[in-house]
Amino acid sequence: MEQPDLKIFFSPLPESAYAGITAPDALVKSIRLHAESFPDLEQADLALIGLTENRGSGDNGGVGAAADAIREKLYRLKRCPTGTLRIIDLGNLINGHDLEETYLRIREVCSMLIGNNVLPILLGGSHDLSFGQYQAYEDLEKLVSVVHVDAKLDLEDAADMPANSRHVHSLLVHEPNFLFNYSLLGYQSYLVDPAAMAMLERLYFEAHRLGALRRDIREAEPLVREADLLSFDITAIKATDAPGNAQAQPFGLSGEEACQLCWYAGLNEKLSSIGFFEYNPALDDARKTTASVVATMVWYFIEGYYNRKQEKSFASNDYQRFIVTMPAEPSTLTFYKSRRSEKWWMEVPHPNDDLSRYGRNFMVPCSYNDYLMAVQGEVPERWINTYNKLV
Repeated sequence: MEQPDLKIFFSPLPESAYAGITAPDALVKSIRLHAESFPDLEQADLALIGLTENRGSGDNGGVGAAADAIREKLYRLKRCPTGTLRIIDLGNLINGHDLEETYLRIREVCSMLIGNNVLPILLGGSHDLSFGQYQAYEDLEKLVSVVHVDAKLDLEDAADMPANSRHVHSLLVHEPNFLFNYSLLGYQSYLVDPAAMAMLERLYFEAHRLGALRRDIREAEPLVREADLLSFDITAIKATDAPGNAQAQPFGLSGEEACQLCWYAGLNEKLSSIGFFEYNPALDDARKTTASVVATMVWYFIEGYYNRKQEKSFASNDYQRFIVTMPAEPSTLTFYKSRRSEKWWMEVPHPNDDLSRYGRNFMVPCSYNDYLMAVQGEVPERWINTYNKLV
């Protein structure tokens, strides 16, 4: 691992981001900062990365200043009560000469970190930067699952549209294709083209409306648990809780619900990168409410990460196995419940014998409600979608 190669991508943190914080229990006291020297990756579990790129942001051009504004709030929060924290802040990524080069830099940095078992936490910039986050998985030679939390589906394909309105299209058509599952959480129907939603359905991908999430946020946990990477567009949070966004909506997730999703993401042992996008400090209120909300979301993600249960093999005694007899094909459904975390999974058999390409995707995270549905003789939609993708 050549750290100098990674260092050339970053500028040190401005002193204003951490100056004047004297509380000994402040979170910043547990973070190694890129100030005078570059942090040692070998001493890290998590790496904060500031993104200042705004050329794909359309009318939300202030997103380039988001990372430092979030840091000013995050650093002042109290240290997570979870033992030793191994967190570094690499500073702000230096932008490329064009947007494509910035994507490439994000890809290279995230790929290097993930390859060294360091989880990147991307702060700031526009949501299209998550395309670079996604590309980082290309070298891993395995299929991945992506979760976007967003009020909209950024599936435009017209070249004259801003990049943050068409990055999902870029993701879906990217070659080589290593996308196993895509889930959109918290979308608002009146902001999404029905034809775009129909296209996701044809691909057996998932989309869950804001109302469904708000009825019971716990039902989102299995969806988040399936993700290898997650990106959070601040547009998904209602304007009263997150006004710092050009597309801020009167309805959306509450700040508390956003933090709950980030807690789930932190607990997900499979998840290896996360990003927080589209915060515009220029549109925030005087108290920087949005910065506080995003900082708290990051805090809950960190706490969740350090509460991971390190689940063992499904063949171990840590799991209870339930076999449900069905009235039609499939003849049985197999469920597993963790004795440690009480989380549920269901087994989806591959229709062919070639298992190598899909690996762990056969064990699909689910909820207790999926099990109850099977007991009543119904095959859960999550099982059907997964099976159809494996055909």
